[in-house]
Amino acid sequence: MNYAEVYLKLKEMHPNAGCELNYSTPFELLVAVILSAQCTDKRVNIVTDKLFKVYNTPEQFARLTVEELKPYIFSTGFYNNKAKNIIAASREIVEKYSGEVPREMDKLVALAGVGRKTASVVMTVAYDEPAMPVDTHVFRVSRRIGIASGNTVEKVERELCKAYPAEQWNTLHHTLIFHGRYVCKALKPACGECKLKGICLYSTGKDKETEEAKDVSRRCDDIH
Repeated sequence: MNYAEVYLKLKEMHPNAGCELNYSTPFELLVAVILSAQCTDKRVNIVTDKLFKVYNTPEQFARLTVEELKPYIFSTGFYNNKAKNIIAASREIVEKYSGEVPREMDKLVALAGVGRKTASVVMTVAYDEPAMPVDTHVFRVSRRIGIASGNTVEKVERELCKAYPAEQWNTLHHTLIFHGRYVCKALKPACGECKLKGICLYSTGKDKETEEAKDVSRRCDDIH
């Protein structure tokens, strides 16, 4: 597999790939990413457009109750847990980090409701730190192409970070997401439109995706 060629063709197909969540601060991004679990970016943007006009700092969220926050985020699903986690994380950010969202992985994943993928998104998008968030698109597309083969999110993350230099991680992450959303869709990949046709394992019939891996992909924490 020519990893460099895959990277260049992904960039060529998706020159404007980037985060599609609307935010103006690292904290707003953190809240938006937490809300995006099992929800589309489009829906999250509708929700946060109203939410952030009322509350948009960790200090404000830290003073909220779950009952006060729920009506704003109800339509994103799993609103009870999301509300609890957002409020708890806000309090931790205020108490431990003087209201500033940390940029280090270990500190981010210690916040309520923040897993490795969410932390990686904050690092790469808000702070331009090298990270490789693996969502359902990155997991599925990287395995279909053949630049990763692991059957867990953690294994795919390690493989991609090993295969590509750190300065390419952020771009690779976003182009893989765009490719999964708009070209290499889960049920009907548009191979005829793809510049990777003839290179990727899926298009050459060499893809060996297992049922276990398919299940991991379905359970990744977003469905964009």
